[in-house]
Amino acid sequence: MTQCILIGAPVQEGASQRGSRMGPDALRTAGLVEELANLGHSVEDRGDVMPKIRTLPKHHNSAIHHLNEVAAWTAELSETAYQGAKDGTPIFMGGDHSLAAGTIPGIARAAADAGKPLFVLWLDAHPDYHTLDTTKSGNLHGTPVAYFTGQSGFEPHFPKVMRPVDPKNICMMGLRSVDRDEVKAIQAAGIQLNDMRALDEFGIAAPLRSFLARVQEANGWLHISLDVDFLDPSIAPAVGTTVPGGATFREAHLIMEMVEEAGLLRSLDIVELNPFLDERGRTARLLVDLTASLFGRRVLDRMTGNYP
Repeated sequence: MTQCILIGAPVQEGASQRGSRMGPDALRTAGLVEELANLGHSVEDRGDVMPKIRTLPKHHNSAIHHLNEVAAWTAELSETAYQGAKDGTPIFMGGDHSLAAGTIPGIARAAADAGKPLFVLWLDAHPDYHTLDTTKSGNLHGTPVAYFTGQSGFEPHFPKVMRPVDPKNICMMGLRSVDRDEVKAIQAAGIQLNDMRALDEFGIAAPLRSFLARVQEANGWLHISLDVDFLDPSIAPAVGTTVPGGATFREAHLIMEMVEEAGLLRSLDIVELNPFLDERGRTARLLVDLTASLFGRRVLDRMTGNYP
């Protein structure tokens, strides 16, 4: 069984709406610890990370906000993730998606220490491939992929990425809200893109199976970064960046089940859960449900129950 290490990252400064800082406690309240333990896993909740904020030089892009805070979260989470990956399988409970600027570089360092390449399955409506120079909204949850792949423009404000992730080792699924400049940049980088049109036309199983085969062939580590807006807002309303046409309940579970069967998962982000926008906790419970599928629960294990 797996040594699951839960780490709360109540960051909300990377987003435009408040509320995602309540995400870690919502996941705990929804029974994440109990679900994992019931599946036979060892679970350690290490509580919430708290960054040490310092004042940085102002960036020339005046749209950027909360740079000091997000940079501090990035540094703290990178070290926390590095240690967590050495101790077990860390599950990062967010918090907005800027947390991936810290978690993924930390996991990549641990993977490199083990002589393994890191692969990332990015489940999101957005590619988050802006840099500090290109972001127009100034919301730094739109920048982590550019950062952890080693794109320019982040230093000296953000820590140096010691082990950049190869863009060709990233598979994005569920894209349906992408800036034109981002489209060109991610295509040029060689990231594997699967927007919702492609998933509608060809399904989820084939591209995911191909990606997992690449991870297996490279003897790599797999990190999943799951954004609530990957899911259709009809089943997951608790996110500040709702985009219609997302993954269905069964599509999302199929991804989790296929990853679990492949036996490749080494770490997980659960991000952008905003309980302030939820409906009787339904999104938090769905995320716990998906995590259970990722850690071994089968369709046949499901008991009949109420779903709000």
